[in-house]
Amino acid sequence: MALGTEYDRQGCYLARALEVVGERWTLLIVRDCFYGVRRFSDLRAHLDISRAVLSARLDTLLDAGVLTRDDSGGHPEYLLTEAGRALWPVIYTLSKWGEHHTSGSHPTRIFSHAACGTDLDDHGDCPTCGHAPDPGELIVRPGPGHNPMRRSDRVARALEQPHHLLTPLDTRESAPERASRS
Repeated sequence: MALGTEYDRQGCYLARALEVVGERWTLLIVRDCFYGVRRFSDLRAHLDISRAVLSARLDTLLDAGVLTRDDSGGHPEYLLTEAGRALWPVIYTLSKWGEHHTSGSHPTRIFSHAACGTDLDDHGDCPTCGHAPDPGELIVRPGPGHNPMRRSDRVARALEQPHHLLTPLDTRESAPERASRS
């Protein structure tokens, strides 16, 4: 008997959630949306994902109400909905789990509460304020140490600067970068 590819026969909310966010690449797309990546081309470049897979994952996230598509600015942008923003604790906790239980000695990103400047603890709480800030109240910055996996695409370069989560990243190339490609 072939292994099924869907969880539709599982009477479990975890299985239903995995139908939406359990495919390879999906949580990385959501993570990048929290970082402020909004355009298809930026998601594709930063994730090294095929056009077809990215399109399929975005369609799933749109259909599930995790993302919405805004076509008003000339280039379509993908924005997290309230349901998408509710995934922040999952993204943060999985990132911390990876930091502690997979190879690597330094966090690749550090999140701090913008209101007081305190770094979040491993549970996503602000030790100074005593609560878990909303993702829009967080600043992300690169972690310490050498990261041998550091990428050089335009999204990765933009993420080298501290910025508020959910704020669109400026991924436009500067004149010297364009000239160096010529």
